[in-house]
Amino acid sequence: MGDFSISKYHSFLCPDRPDFLDEYLTLPSLQRLGGIGLLCGTDWTPLFHNKFFYSRLDHSVGTALITWNFTHDKRQTLASLFHDIATPAFSHAVDFRNGDRLKQESTEALTHDMINGDLDLSEMLFRDGIYKYEIDDYHRYPVADNDIPGLSADRLEYMYPSGAALCGEWTLDEIEKSYSAVTLLKNEKRQDELGFAGEEAALDYVRRFLDVSLILQKGEDKIAMQLAGDIIGEAISCGYIGEGDLYGMDEQSLVARFEDCADTNPGDRFSRLFRTFRGMTELVRSDIKLQDHYCVSFDVKRRYVDPLVRGDGGAPARRISEISPEAARLIGDFLAFQDSLWACVRYAP
Repeated sequence: MGDFSISKYHSFLCPDRPDFLDEYLTLPSLQRLGGIGLLCGTDWTPLFHNKFFYSRLDHSVGTALITWNFTHDKRQTLASLFHDIATPAFSHAVDFRNGDRLKQESTEALTHDMINGDLDLSEMLFRDGIYKYEIDDYHRYPVADNDIPGLSADRLEYMYPSGAALCGEWTLDEIEKSYSAVTLLKNEKRQDELGFAGEEAALDYVRRFLDVSLILQKGEDKIAMQLAGDIIGEAISCGYIGEGDLYGMDEQSLVARFEDCADTNPGDRFSRLFRTFRGMTELVRSDIKLQDHYCVSFDVKRRYVDPLVRGDGGAPARRISEISPEAARLIGDFLAFQDSLWACVRYAP
């Protein structure tokens, strides 16, 4: 575990944390997200060296705090809080299992049903005069979420702890400095969008964001995500878990069950995949698919930002790429990046 204080980090995001969040956070449908990692299963393989565990619940709270900080709108804040309610264990690894590597949205369709089916949530919303449809799709609120390469509460939030955990890209002091420069602006469509008060802060954020995003484009992340997805699929096919267990068990408990199943059935495909995932420490990059290796070759979602920068003297906000040649180069280099054709790891014996 690292020395990243989640409570201190969250205090940066919203110094006047709203009291109403606390009651909603008691809901089991949200609390289960505390056992699901933001980093999509990479906490459980030595191919990665994540510095601390940051949960989907932590991320949901952080996103809600950012939204409240800039809008003070209860509906937008609750939509942000519940935006990941349908996330299964191992998060986007399940999208990889489902073949949705480019959008990574295959599980989001359950959000509406899970919110509508939560009777305790219904009572709270009714009491507060809020309709379910007002919180079951955070995409309708551009501060909470918007299309790449805009900056939203969701995108802003996940990259700070992701960078801190994956590679130490951010310290708490650096996050506080960066976040202090975030402001609410109007984009090209005259919609509200988060951006930066100055060019220097925006360029620094883009540079760090892309450093982390590059990790998510490389073979290590591709192979960890796809292998985790295949392990989940195989476990369900073998009857070791059911589909519902992805929503009823936390990741630590699932990994413990997988360990037991692999020990009990050492010769099956599931055991081979799981032992490979739990033992892999290095990747082989190759132009061809290697024998006796687990190999992947595909493109994945490119996560990047081109944030707005506040204009001088009341001038309209502009994208950092329009102002800074360096930012434009960094974004261009990221979009052009290609790792090796194949990423491979040797199967565990």
